[in-house]
Amino acid sequence: MEKIRPVSDLRNNFAEISRQVHETQEPVFLTKNGFGDMVVLSMEAYENMQFDSEVYFKLKEAEKYADEAGETYSSKQVLKRLREAIK
Repeated sequence: MEKIRPVSDLRNNFAEISRQVHETQEPVFLTKNGFGDMVVLSMEAYENMQFDSEVYFKLKEAEKYADEAGETYSSKQVLKRLREAIK
C-alpha cells in the first residue's frame, strides 16, 4: 500500500517516517501543494532496488546479445561447459 504524505510531515514527523520506511522497506511519497515532490526510502531498500535494477539491465543486455548472435544455450549446456572448464 502506497504511503502518501504532505512534505510538511517530513519536518513535523521525521522519526515516524524514518521508522516506517525502515520497518516496511517501502517508500513514502511526499507531496507539495497536492503534487508529487519527493520519495523517502531507507538506504537498505534503495541499495536493494539499485542491485535489482543492475541485474535487470545486465540480463536485458545479455538477451539482446544472444538475439543478435543467434546463439542461445540451455542452462544444462552452460553447466556442462562450466564443469568441463573447471576439471
